[in-house]
Amino acid sequence: MVSTRSTCLRRQVGAVVVKEKRMLTSGYNGAPQGLSHCLEVGCLREKMGIASGERHELCRGLHAEQNAIVQAALHGVGIAGSTIYCTHQPCSACSKMIINAGIRRIVYEYPYPDELSRDLLAEAGVACECFAEIEND
Repeated sequence: MVSTRSTCLRRQVGAVVVKEKRMLTSGYNGAPQGLSHCLEVGCLREKMGIASGERHELCRGLHAEQNAIVQAALHGVGIAGSTIYCTHQPCSACSKMIINAGIRRIVYEYPYPDELSRDLLAEAGVACECFAEIEND
């Protein structure tokens, strides 16, 4: 549901941070507050011919996980020890933020081909579960 608010032209991603069965924050991918969205000005990555999964810094938008973590910081909500539910497996940049925010578990629906992300999360002891695999258990 959160991903439907996305303003990204390439991929609609949403994230929800939950602790003790309570939703703490949510985020979706899109431009920073008060700035023009890609829906309005076009996709910088498309214009530059940047492939999916590469050069994340060359984008107007923040990722859903980043926005969920920023919302927690902005509103003084502690998210250490929480679970983040995402439509997509986090990239390595989001994974580093998740680790430092103290999030202990990630549940996602769609995999993302980022080996560094998987390695960092495993080293940090963050549990990662694909929703499809949980359903099939």
